[in-house]
Amino acid sequence: MEQRDYWNSVSEKKEFTTPFHAEAFSKYVKKDALIVDVGCGYGRTLNELTGLGYSNLIGLDFSQGMIDRGKKAFPSLDLRIKTDDSIDLPESSVDAVILFAVLTCIVDNEDQKKLVSEIYRVLKPGGILYVNDFILNIDERNLNRYKQYEEKYGCYGVFELPEGAVVRHHSEDWIKSLLNDFDQKECERLICIMLSKILPRTSFVNGVLSMGQQSIGLFFVFLTLYFTSKEKVMH
Repeated sequence: MEQRDYWNSVSEKKEFTTPFHAEAFSKYVKKDALIVDVGCGYGRTLNELTGLGYSNLIGLDFSQGMIDRGKKAFPSLDLRIKTDDSIDLPESSVDAVILFAVLTCIVDNEDQKKLVSEIYRVLKPGGILYVNDFILNIDERNLNRYKQYEEKYGCYGVFELPEGAVVRHHSEDWIKSLLNDFDQKECERLICIMLSKILPRTSFVNGVLSMGQQSIGLFFVFLTLYFTSKEKVMH
């Protein structure tokens, strides 16, 4: 199943629950800033920002179903279809871009680079890029998935979900190299645990979560980073 087809098929019922770090976001982004949520889904994050006093907001998503749902649920939001690799906004026109669990849906390195290049193009110098995404885990469940699909997709961390989606977990080093044109401001790791026992001692080795031998159930690790766009070189 193509990624677009999958997201259209689940657009009416899919719920996104990863928490948005609104308090930290507000430290970097003023209330009158132009904010673009790339891969906005049905507009959950933008609606949250509206409640915090932000009003200059644009949401982009390649799923028509998600956009249609968002317009029904939050009619005041400016939600737009993203039809190709480009972002249909002028160069250096945006104060902040949100990239919230979007890279996980883009399994190809070059496709990720194209998206990041477009984000860099539309951001003002010194503009903020908020990134939240899944990083590699070393629990048995995820290790088995990575190994099962590594040869098929030619990339460790890519795997298929039973419902048809293809997703990717990243090394922290890859995320940072992908965003090399930006200056990192802040980095936070969030461990999200579901149906779990007490969390054992954890550590990060080379950007990968290490949990020893204890099994704790179903969990995910998210990496949240804030970047500023570097001064652009004019040719």
